[in-house]
Amino acid sequence: MSAILDSFRLDGKVALVTGASSGLGVGFAKALADVGADVVLAARRADRLEETKAAIESMGRRALAVATDVADPDQCTAAVDAAMAEFGRVDVLVNNAGVAASVPALREKPDDFRWVMDINVNGSYWMAQACARVMQPGSSIVNLASILGITSVLMPQAAYSASKSAVIGLTRDLAQQWTPRKGIRVNALAPGYFESEMTDEFADGVLEQYVVPRTLFGRLGNAGELDSALVFLASDASSYMSGITLPVDGGMLTN
Repeated sequence: MSAILDSFRLDGKVALVTGASSGLGVGFAKALADVGADVVLAARRADRLEETKAAIESMGRRALAVATDVADPDQCTAAVDAAMAEFGRVDVLVNNAGVAASVPALREKPDDFRWVMDINVNGSYWMAQACARVMQPGSSIVNLASILGITSVLMPQAAYSASKSAVIGLTRDLAQQWTPRKGIRVNALAPGYFESEMTDEFADGVLEQYVVPRTLFGRLGNAGELDSALVFLASDASSYMSGITLPVDGGMLTN
């Protein structure tokens, strides 16, 4: 195998993926296992985590499932402690856990707005803190932002958009703090709209009306098209990158 292809490998590494019980998180966990990583799976739904764990183990990799609510800093610390007890290291964090709401701004309740921010922003911060305390130089944190942290698609998603803009700012600041001092790279992935459990929640026709026409490909993304970008940011293939947000949006930012 060439040196370039080798740089995408994660053999001997341990990756922690939040939100790994469903949707894109399951795909991310499998993608990281596919390039050699053992995987710590964190999410609130413990029963669904076991399904992901079985899938990872069927690929010949080790997996650990830890029921975790990322909005609770103590549970984030406990997940990392469990990873260290099982594997002795954490090399990659994928801050994927997130929720979305599509509510007109004048109807959005304070608790609903706080719920989105608490999981998407605070949860990313607490888990990044917990992992950074044990990560060695050369480790990588990948935060899941969104194209809605950069642009809009004429749908009412104030809480979600605000939270993802905050994730982009958080990514930039943590990179500034941790890359020079600790050798930890911190980057963000900004997906457009991909077929997932989250997009399944939209009313019929909404994505076709507001999203698909904004893409250059005339379709939603397929999960595999995001997995490769994640592996790039998680691995040494992006060893000279920190503090950036990588859009994978089907060309939405051109429209």
